[in-house]
Amino acid sequence: MVFSSVIFLCIFLPATLLGYYILPKKARNIFLLVASLIFYAWGGPKHLIYLLASILFNYFSGIVISKTPGNAKKAVLAAAVCVNVGSLLYFKYTGMLIETANGLFKSTVRVPEIILPLGISFYTFQCMSYIIDVYRTGSVETDPVKYALYISMFPQLLQGPIIRYSDVKETLDSPKITADDFTKGIERFITGLAKKAVIANTLGEVCDQIFEISPQNISPVIAWLGAILYTLQLYFDFSGYTDMAIGIGRFFGFGFRENFNYPYISKSITEFWRRWHITLSNWFRDYLYIPLGGNRRGNVYVNLLIVFLATGIWHGAAWSYIVWGLWHGLFMLIERALRGKTIPFRIPAAFVSAFRWGYTMIAVTLGWVLFKIEDLPEAFSYIKAMFGFGPHDYNAFSLGFFLDSRLAFFLVIALLCCVPWGEVLPGKLSSRIALICDSNKPLPRTARHICLMALLVISFVFIVNSTYTPFIYFRF
Repeated sequence: MVFSSVIFLCIFLPATLLGYYILPKKARNIFLLVASLIFYAWGGPKHLIYLLASILFNYFSGIVISKTPGNAKKAVLAAAVCVNVGSLLYFKYTGMLIETANGLFKSTVRVPEIILPLGISFYTFQCMSYIIDVYRTGSVETDPVKYALYISMFPQLLQGPIIRYSDVKETLDSPKITADDFTKGIERFITGLAKKAVIANTLGEVCDQIFEISPQNISPVIAWLGAILYTLQLYFDFSGYTDMAIGIGRFFGFGFRENFNYPYISKSITEFWRRWHITLSNWFRDYLYIPLGGNRRGNVYVNLLIVFLATGIWHGAAWSYIVWGLWHGLFMLIERALRGKTIPFRIPAAFVSAFRWGYTMIAVTLGWVLFKIEDLPEAFSYIKAMFGFGPHDYNAFSLGFFLDSRLAFFLVIALLCCVPWGEVLPGKLSSRIALICDSNKPLPRTARHICLMALLVISFVFIVNSTYTPFIYFRF
């Protein structure tokens, strides 16, 4: 069940909200837990078995860690973390490791059919953050319902944002919803739905058509168009889901952390990772980079490379993801090595800013090709096609075959929506826009509501008339 499906929008979400609000506060956590498990089991009952096993294991691990004295506590934590990491490796990477070994040693070991539980990467990281925080603070949750709900809460279960127990503890202890929460939740949900159903799906259909063509049959212009479309599709798909998750969380009184902050205005890869998938970046910072030594102990370059290697591995069981992680890690190392360095001549600030943004977006876009095409040689062939290298026959398709007026319209809309215009425009113009859009004034508030209703209707039209509704990050 996905957020942009008719059954979720018209049946599951309204029924869950109705039940949650009419029940007394003491019963709300149990009801939301049951609803979340039903939501998850919709994708297959077998997935639910592993989710429940993970919840039980980490719930009791937290209790054992909190009660274990002295140095033995660290050993218990290490064992629990190993079980979590081991289960993640088994479900996601067994097939890849066996196939790699077969290729290296010319063996014929059969690759077992392993069903990958939905959202395993996200909720496994939440489980680990919980037990590590228990080790660090000694604060443990003994109520199994609250803990199970923290892990399985349906708004963020499948694609994040990755939340920590401290983020939701207060609401779990005393559920409380205000009118302001609900209003902001509606606005955020509709915005995310439009991002997904209108922009991401529209761009994604053409993007998939381009990537299905052999690289030798597309010109560099079409290859770049496909890469740019995927760059935008991925952002609006994932950030749209996050917006919907944050909005739904507000319906139930939960304030989830932000996960995106206009990443495509970044002027370095370092800044990009402060703006893209923020909760994952923070997780790796707090639970891997800093424990490795961060900036203070050991070799900071090695620490960074380990983090981005882990980032690539986390995203998927293919060598292309590992190369993608190392690609970003390489730029992080270069940027860190050049930090504080100056050049012996003056360059206009506007030129420097444009160059930094351009370099960042080219690096990010090339990286997304590795993300899109899991077969590494095929991904490299596509990148070569982007620069006109390799064998080619451009007679098969023209740019106009893909870039019609409809796609051009949505492409422009997508590009405009990637920029926080209130922040980047000159001061006076920005303040005037803020004054016009002041939501405390009756007219802007009414106009905002009309726009949101229009977006909701348009999104429904796109959902009903489209069969293309994948959420890209479900596979992670």
